[in-house]
Amino acid sequence: MQAAPDIFTGIPVVDFSDPNAKARVVEACKEFGFFKLINHGVSVELFNLLEAEAVKFFKLPSRKRRNPARPTLSATATRESGPTVMWAGSSTFSSPPPTLTIPTLFSLEFPKLCVRNMGCEVLEMIAEELQMGAKDALSRLIRDEKSDSCFRLNHYPPCPELQALSGRNLIGFGEHTDPQIISVLRSNNTSGLQICLKDGSWVSVPSDHTSFYINVGDSLQVMSNGRFRSVKHRVLADSLKSRVSMIYFGGPGLSEKIRPLSSVMEDGEESLYKEFTWSEYKKSAYKSRLGDNRLSLFEKSAAQ
Repeated sequence: MQAAPDIFTGIPVVDFSDPNAKARVVEACKEFGFFKLINHGVSVELFNLLEAEAVKFFKLPSRKRRNPARPTLSATATRESGPTVMWAGSSTFSSPPPTLTIPTLFSLEFPKLCVRNMGCEVLEMIAEELQMGAKDALSRLIRDEKSDSCFRLNHYPPCPELQALSGRNLIGFGEHTDPQIISVLRSNNTSGLQICLKDGSWVSVPSDHTSFYINVGDSLQVMSNGRFRSVKHRVLADSLKSRVSMIYFGGPGLSEKIRPLSSVMEDGEESLYKEFTWSEYKKSAYKSRLGDNRLSLFEKSAAQ
């Protein structure tokens, strides 16, 4: 039987009510590119309701989950590759199909607004702590009506075959970084999320359905000129319990130019990245393999 991965206890925890929250956010973004957010002010009951409805939705036959007007991705497959077995068992949608019977008050637009505002507050803390001048230097990019952002519900079903893998990893979603500015994550109480530390080791993030987790994305790494770290992460499957996660991906408008911000750079500091639009980076990212270092093509050291 495969041993459960050890839970990493060193994940930074930021309390929104802490007077030193801004400094702790910046420190966590530099060291981990990832942190846990508590006392966030968002209703836990709202997301419990959404999770319950999502679980019922994911139990439906796949034919009932599909809707041409609201695309749903649904797959369950395995693929072996050395010490890793891929369990592609996630179902994802960005807007609720008719079969997801969430009351009008709790449509996806409302939780999306809650987590978007949370992400904006985090970005405004960063802007103030780094003295960027305008408090909304970063948050305006995802508050903009042209923001290319989305809210997703993911489902990773249990894999009973896990016990027969003899210690090999069972991957629900392969290692990658998020290309956007910031990601806000909430999951049920099933563990599985892992992040990669600076030394290349993978550690398991403790599950906590009452808290949210913040990921630094590739775009924010560029805008901080490499000060912040876009965290590589993945999801492991569980043998007995399903994992349901909800993620808000905060991206800029398609025509928005992404480049290191002069307000965070010191005198004489060289830009590490070329300027590009979000549309250019998005197209490049989705043409690459999931685990590729997609920013490498936009580094100043890359061939011109």
